[in-house]
Amino acid sequence: SSTVGAFTVSLPLPGYQQKSPNQDLDDVHAAIKQFTPLRIKQRLEETLDLPPLPETARKIIELRVDPNADTTELANVVEMDPGMAAQVVSWARSPYYGVKGEIKSVEDAVIRVLGFDLVINLALGLSLGRTLSVPKEGPNGYAPFWQQAVVTAALMGEMARLMPAKERPNTGTAYLCGLLHNFGYLILGHVFPPQFSLVNRHIEANAHINRSLIEKHIMGLSREQVSSILMQQWCMPEEIVVALRSQHNPSYEGDFSSCANLLYVATRSLRSRGFGDGAWEEPSNEVFERLGIDAEAAHRVTENLLEKMDDLGELVQMLNK
Repeated sequence: SSTVGAFTVSLPLPGYQQKSPNQDLDDVHAAIKQFTPLRIKQRLEETLDLPPLPETARKIIELRVDPNADTTELANVVEMDPGMAAQVVSWARSPYYGVKGEIKSVEDAVIRVLGFDLVINLALGLSLGRTLSVPKEGPNGYAPFWQQAVVTAALMGEMARLMPAKERPNTGTAYLCGLLHNFGYLILGHVFPPQFSLVNRHIEANAHINRSLIEKHIMGLSREQVSSILMQQWCMPEEIVVALRSQHNPSYEGDFSSCANLLYVATRSLRSRGFGDGAWEEPSNEVFERLGIDAEAAHRVTENLLEKMDDLGELVQMLNK
C-alpha cells in the first residue's frame, strides 16, 4: 500500500550542499542533457538558446567601467532605445522620488532626480530584464516577477545606506543586485518549461522550504546557479555574479560578500512581512554584524518602504507594459 514515505523526501536533501562556482556549469549541462533537445555549445547563452545580449546593454556595460563617462554619454546611450528612455524618465517622475517640476529628458532624470550611478544600473537591469519574457505560469500566492524586482531593488538601495561608509557597496550596484536577483526565474521558464511548471507546483505545496532546494531536487540546478554563470559570461560586475549566486547563503564571507549578504537580509526582511517567493528565516546576528547594520534599523527601512507600495506599484506597471 502507499505510504507517506513514498511521496516525500527528507530534509536536508542529500548532496545539495553549497557547491563551488566551478561546478555550476556541470549542473547546467547535466540538466540540459536530461531535459531538453538543446545542444551544449561553447557559450552558455547559445547553449540555453537565449536571445543575445542587447546592444544597449553592451554599451552600458562599457560605459559603466569607463571612469571618464559623463551624464551626456549615458543619456545618449539610453536614448538609443526609446522604450528604455521613456521608462527612465517615467521612473524619475514617480511619486516615489517626490521631485517637483517636470522631467523632460533622460539627462533631466539623471541630473535632477536619480543620479548617474542609479540610472546606469537601472538601465542595465531594464535592458537585461527585457531579453526574456516573464513566464505566464508562476507559483500561485507569490509576488509577480517585476514587483519583486522593483521592491527588492529599492530596499537594497535603502539598506546599503545603513552600512558603514567603508564597508558599503556602491548604492547603484546594490540596486542592480536587487533588480536582477530573480533573473534565473526567467531563464528556467524559458529553457525548461515543463520542469519549470513542476517546480512551481512543488513550491506552492512546500512554502516552508527554500525554493532552491526544490529546484535542485527536481532539476539538478537552481536559478541562482544558472543566472550567476550567465552574468559572468555577459561580463557583468563580479559583485553581481557573486550576489546572485550566494544570496541564500548567510554564511558567505568570500570576495564581494557585502552585496550577497545584503541581498540575503533584504529578501528575508521582505518575506517576514509576507512579500517575496520563499520560506522565511530569521537572519542571524552574525549577518547583521558583518554588514555593520542594526537589525532594528533594517526592519524600520523595510516597513517604511512597504508603506510606499502604491508609489512603487507605478514603477512596476511601467515594466509590465
